[in-house]
This record gives sequence, C-alpha cells and structure tokens, in this order.
Amino acid sequence: MVYVFKTSVDTKSKLESAVIVLNNLLPSIKWNFDLEDCDNILRIESEIEITDLILNNGIFDCIELE
Repeated sequence: MVYVFKTSVDTKSKLESAVIVLNNLLPSIKWNFDLEDCDNILRIESEIEITDLILNNGIFDCIELE
C-alpha cells in the first residue's frame, strides 16, 4: 500500500531531520519526499499500517491524504 502525506517539511534542515526520523522509524520501508509539490508530499510504500507512527513522529507535521 502507498501512504501519502502532506507535510511541513519545507526546508533543507527540516528534510535532514525528517530523514533521520524516518530511517529510524521505518528502517526497511521505501519512502520519499516530493518537496517540489506545494504540499511537500511524503510517500511511503508499506505492507504494515504506519499512519499513527507517522502522524505522531514529533518532528514534522503531516496530514494523510486520500
């Protein structure tokens, strides 16, 4: 399943922090940011439910898009 989130990651320093968090939270899961999109999209490919984990990460704000 592909999860898509609108995020507050809009600067290089926020991206660097988010990368560290995501690598720790989701070490074997594919994800990427599209900061050229106006919603600073985060896409995550995962077979497990990750929504609560991402929404409560404490580093960046995000909203799941449907």
